[in-house]
Amino acid sequence: MVSMHVRPPEIEDHVMPGHWEDDFIKGAGNKSSVGVLVERSSRLVLLARMQDATAESALRGFTARLNSIPAPVRKGLTYDQGRELTRHAELTAKTGVRVCFCDPHSPWQRGSCENTNGLLRQSLPKGTDLSVYTQEELDAIAHSLNTRPRQPLGWRTPLRVFAQTLASAHQPPATVQ
Repeated sequence: MVSMHVRPPEIEDHVMPGHWEDDFIKGAGNKSSVGVLVERSSRLVLLARMQDATAESALRGFTARLNSIPAPVRKGLTYDQGRELTRHAELTAKTGVRVCFCDPHSPWQRGSCENTNGLLRQSLPKGTDLSVYTQEELDAIAHSLNTRPRQPLGWRTPLRVFAQTLASAHQPPATVQ
């Protein structure tokens, strides 16, 4: 396991795009779950439908969601030390995303994801069976958050900031004359 303390300092400042935080929100009796990915600089949210809260489901769900976005904005991932990500080396091999881990019992080290989880609980309340949601329904919930203006983004939406990041990632470097 690689500690998050070895990440470049720009990641802490939320200025380096392509670095994600992830987590699981769990449903009734911890029998159902949804994977949450939040891009740190834009606050873009991706949700992954999970069969359960196992490492196999996490690998499958997070691999699919991460591979759905372009490689330039798929650099790093910060996770807690939950059992769900014990297959992190396979996730890196399948996505190219470098995985770092928070300190034990330190959820504030993934503050963007923790804040997003609170917002998600408005649509996915605690104690509900999360297995009833389809991926399409989870995508709609993520879209509602991604089109909601955010104060840390200068009241722009995560979707707009992420689109600008993608556009600049595809720009050729300026030449010096």
